[in-house]
Amino acid sequence: MNLTLSNPEYPIIVHSHLGWDWVWQRPQQFLSRLSSRHPVLFVEGPLPDPNIDKARLEIREIAEYPAITVLRMAMPGARWFDGAWVDEERRRLVKEVLSGPLGLRFKDPVQWFYDPMAVTAFAGKMGEICIVYDCMDQLTQFRGAPPVLVERERELLRIADVVFAGGPKLGREKQRYNPNTHAYGCGVDVRHFSRARDARTELPPQVAQLPKPVYGFFGVIDERMDYELLDRLAADNADGSVVLVGPWTKVDPAEFPRKPNLHFLGGRDYDDLPRYAAAFDVCLVPFALNEATEYINPTKILEYMATGRPVVSTPIEDVILQFSDVVEIGSSHDEFCACCRYAAETPERDKIARGLAMAANNTWEAVVENLERHIREFLTSGRPKRLIGG
Repeated sequence: MNLTLSNPEYPIIVHSHLGWDWVWQRPQQFLSRLSSRHPVLFVEGPLPDPNIDKARLEIREIAEYPAITVLRMAMPGARWFDGAWVDEERRRLVKEVLSGPLGLRFKDPVQWFYDPMAVTAFAGKMGEICIVYDCMDQLTQFRGAPPVLVERERELLRIADVVFAGGPKLGREKQRYNPNTHAYGCGVDVRHFSRARDARTELPPQVAQLPKPVYGFFGVIDERMDYELLDRLAADNADGSVVLVGPWTKVDPAEFPRKPNLHFLGGRDYDDLPRYAAAFDVCLVPFALNEATEYINPTKILEYMATGRPVVSTPIEDVILQFSDVVEIGSSHDEFCACCRYAAETPERDKIARGLAMAANNTWEAVVENLERHIREFLTSGRPKRLIGG
């Protein structure tokens, strides 16, 4: 059966280490758009629960995206470190769901992996016609990554039919293991973030009265952040403010630097980010140069550009490679602080204009169109399709 020709609206089963309700980022941006043409089952990675004695699941639909169904599962804490049991249970739960009416929508799917830990449980076992690995980060280098993740990602790269990588450096690394690898950094919702340039946009009360200039960041706050730089930046901008908007994970907020003008506001809804950005005079990418950032390609760069604000970054390799003619690069703490001062006092309008143009040319819609094209090329290539069950 050539599903591509008879049914181009193939269903997609996603395996994600990130929950749908976590920070709105690459998986949600891609899948929300793909769902306009493909039914999507978004399977979240399991979590341990010490209060249960058998695996359980929860299913819900997303009101804004009626073609997306989210499946969340929990495993007994007492069995959490029995990897083989967890693999079997997570597969059993998904197959149990698909044995009912929902399964009619997910015959002959594309399996789309963000979570390499899911490869053992699901790859080759769901009657899939194609395996996609969207590698958004070098997860094996993140804090707390299980040792087996390296082995499972290598297996996923070996068997994947199509691999997408979250940036050029990551793409070069993954292409060593899978020749059908294509590098796509993140896109941007230009209309959404351009609200920061609208004078009618109401500032949130937490930032509306902060002393200027405001140096701002939005995104996840974790081991990738250069906390010493943030402390230094707040001291350098003593008459202004440094604001970080986003949830923290894998770090202890008690260890954050303390300055009266340094504000960690916590997580906010994606819909509200343009309102916070409207208060920023300079947008920050204050990442440390460490193992967790070696392959990073920050989503926020294009989002910052769409706000029409100057952007200052530490020397992240993919940022330099792609955005050095638009983004100011501070190679040391002193240089980063100096770049922020200059950008606040004398924003370079030509760089901002180039950034706006770059954002306009890198929409999420354009990226998703390319992803679908690569999948279509595989499905029509004449190579054997994955029609095995399990």
